Amino acid sequence: MRSWRELLASKWLIPGMGVKRWLLLLVAGVTCLSLGVAYILVELYREAPLPRIFYYLTLQFLARELRALLFGSVGLGIVGYAVYHLNRSLLTVFLRPGQDNLADLVYQHRQRARGPHVVAIGGGTGLSSLLRGMKEHSANLTAIVTVADDGGSSGRLRRELGVLPPGDFRNCIAALADAEPLMTELFQYRFPEGQGLDGHAFGNLFIAAMVGVTGNFERAIAESSRVLAVRGRILPSTLEHVTLCAEIADVGDGARHVEGESQIPLSGHPIERVYLEPSGVRADTQALRAILQAEMIILGPGSLYTSVLPNLLVDEVAQAIRVSAALKVYVCNVAIQPGETDGYTVEDHVRAIEEHVGPGLVDVVVANSNMEVPSGNWKLELVRPIYAWQDRIPIVFEDLTDPKSPWRHDPAKLARCLLGLLARFRGQ
Repeated sequence: MRSWRELLASKWLIPGMGVKRWLLLLVAGVTCLSLGVAYILVELYREAPLPRIFYYLTLQFLARELRALLFGSVGLGIVGYAVYHLNRSLLTVFLRPGQDNLADLVYQHRQRARGPHVVAIGGGTGLSSLLRGMKEHSANLTAIVTVADDGGSSGRLRRELGVLPPGDFRNCIAALADAEPLMTELFQYRFPEGQGLDGHAFGNLFIAAMVGVTGNFERAIAESSRVLAVRGRILPSTLEHVTLCAEIADVGDGARHVEGESQIPLSGHPIERVYLEPSGVRADTQALRAILQAEMIILGPGSLYTSVLPNLLVDEVAQAIRVSAALKVYVCNVAIQPGETDGYTVEDHVRAIEEHVGPGLVDVVVANSNMEVPSGNWKLELVRPIYAWQDRIPIVFEDLTDPKSPWRHDPAKLARCLLGLLARFRGQ
């Protein structure tokens, strides 16, 4: 079954959306039919004896021009009234709870369809928060997601079925979904117990099943997205199986080698470098095309070493970002990532990216300025700027925190900030 967005844009529901030729054909057909009926009525009127009442019903006491105008106006009004309520009856099923204005629904749909082409690169909950805010402003979104996850439900499915880890893809689908809330909750539902099901998310199992049915991971994600009426696309940075590895600084024994995305934050030592095994993997072709066609490319938010950098370590992805004419923005995390970025400032995040993929990949950095932390165990990221860096890479500080979860970005605030940057970039 098609999504409401497809039906809303269907050529049979909304006039003026690529259906002018069919409307003209419909009008021509109705006109021909009306002329045929009119000839019959005229013949009957002239030849058949009719009761006196028809003299008044056909308004013969008025001039013909006036009669034509009157009947035409009444007919036009009836047709307009019928078309309006027909469209309303057809489209009411697509209104979400609290919506009662079809004009606003159509306007919002068209505005999002004309929104900027944005590519968001990362993984984890940070990318999901970004997408949740951006989908209200544009339907031209592409999320490029890391495939290095090897922990939890995703890791188990990866090892047992040989599929790419579906967890981050599931989160992005849920964030971009325009389906009923119950369907989204179902996709995110995690089995609390059961032989072999304990800890698995339903969405992960669904995607894994789709891979088996379609035989292709990209198509499985596309079909899963269609089920939940996703606004935009979700693509892997690579279709090859990779393992994220790290060199960890050890005060006593020197650098240590750690394998596995889930194991890196558990080492308890500063991360010196991360890399992919095998190296030199090919990037997903659709992901490269999206990067080159983007108006804005957003790196993060998300875990620096285990969500953002794994995508950039696919050489072709980094090269495509570098040559793209888009505005390239790095969104720094609000809070430190325990085991990854302990004690990092905003500049330390950018420095780590440059040390891995070289300078010149980022045009501007967005960081949180709200340091008012409620009582708790969360420590927000230090955001003191180094002014020499401000001359080289502009850093935009704004209040981006979620009042309910001050260690995370507020989706709406972040989206407004990024779209404001894009508007200024376009105006240069």
